[in-house]
Amino acid sequence: MSKILLVDDDPLFRVWLTEALKTQGHEVECAINGIEGLKRIRSFMPDIIMLDLVMPQMDGFSLLEARDCMTPIMMLSARDNEEDRIRSYELGADDFLTKPFSIKELLVRLHALERRLSPRPMAQMAIEQATAQPVKFDEAAYRITIGKNAVELTQTEFRLFKYLFERKGQVITKQELQKSVLQKDLGRFDRNLDMHISNTRRKLANTRLPRTLINTVRGQGYSFSA
Repeated sequence: MSKILLVDDDPLFRVWLTEALKTQGHEVECAINGIEGLKRIRSFMPDIIMLDLVMPQMDGFSLLEARDCMTPIMMLSARDNEEDRIRSYELGADDFLTKPFSIKELLVRLHALERRLSPRPMAQMAIEQATAQPVKFDEAAYRITIGKNAVELTQTEFRLFKYLFERKGQVITKQELQKSVLQKDLGRFDRNLDMHISNTRRKLANTRLPRTLINTVRGQGYSFSA
């Protein structure tokens, strides 16, 4: 069962949902706004956050922008419009559920998030094995070698991989990668960076290295598996 942080300013809703979740065996803590929610994230260290959108002092959007964790987030909002959904996903939310909803539907969505918390053993093992191997960079040939696996890259792919590798474990925004590696600003509809990342992952997979050495952090950017 999961540790769940519920951030919502409606006291009746908090009581109703907390009781329903505890009945299913979950551990639940509550916060009444985004400011308190950020404090509870650090002290409670939840597995999943359920976040209301409209709250006093700090709303759900502001919490999404201010958080420094990668905890899965399910938005719970009485507002049901495309703009709110899109902005929530762009800021890193994993799901969006419109109030009122049934406990049955919420539990189905919750279980889907819980499955994401448990990485597939074989995939995780492959990442751990790859990150434990020495990595060599051939600046002249734009070649990286991980253990016994050599990957031939283009100049841009090589620079992107090295930039992320040197900052492993950190989330690097698309804007930073675009400016530091591709040396131009990121346009609204620019998919050039995503194409280079995709090609690099494909080349990793072709040499029996895990594609997920380079992670996509939804709504934020990319990171190299630590």
